[in-house]
Amino acid sequence: MSIESSAEGLNSAVAAKLHTATGTYFVKALPIDHRWVWTQQREADVAPYVRSLAPELIAHTVTSGWNALIFEALPGRHANYQPGSADLPKVADLIRRVGELPTPPIELRDATQRLAAYVTHKDDLQHFAGDTLLHTDWNPSNVIISDDTRIVDWPWATRGAPWLDAAYWTIWLIAAGHTPASAEQHAAQIPNWQSASIAGLNAFAAANARLWTEIGGDHPDPWTKRIMAAANDWHEFRRSVNDLNPRRG
Repeated sequence: MSIESSAEGLNSAVAAKLHTATGTYFVKALPIDHRWVWTQQREADVAPYVRSLAPELIAHTVTSGWNALIFEALPGRHANYQPGSADLPKVADLIRRVGELPTPPIELRDATQRLAAYVTHKDDLQHFAGDTLLHTDWNPSNVIISDDTRIVDWPWATRGAPWLDAAYWTIWLIAAGHTPASAEQHAAQIPNWQSASIAGLNAFAAANARLWTEIGGDHPDPWTKRIMAAANDWHEFRRSVNDLNPRRG
């Protein structure tokens, strides 16, 4: 057996591929006293309901002070979000397919709960309410491009408005080099985007700018600084087009 550590495990103490005689697996693990250990159970709970678009969960075990998830290892590569990438239509289609999944009858975070501390006005939260299953973390390292594009890393699965995953993707597109206008044009290829109101988009962009500024703090690392800048660029763009967009409400 050999172990290949992954540099993409941003939320896991252990993230690695295991190459064994019976196959290759992906392992995510956290100490049982970690503040995010609950995300392990959330990912295990949602796994049976997203198997058509995600890796199969082989095992979930808690032993020797560790909480571990073992998944099938997907073939393929991480998505390329840069302008002009041939991956962009594939990712847009994947977001569409995620939005068509039935919402599982399990405990999920609620979008209004997750964004409550970052809205300008509490009334803004109504825009994020809904019963659609959302992935919410469209980091390109979570999108695997192969014969069939799939999405990994579901610990932040959330229930909310159907357009939110397309909106989360918008921030990552800007971070990859798109202008905010171009990013929105790509997001607009996803049918659920059309259900967003201008007020909802404005509120979401503003909330995420505050969220990422808080995450970054006074001395953000380069990775966080890039996403923080993208979120703030989108917020400024939404403010500038607010009076030009014909959709109201």
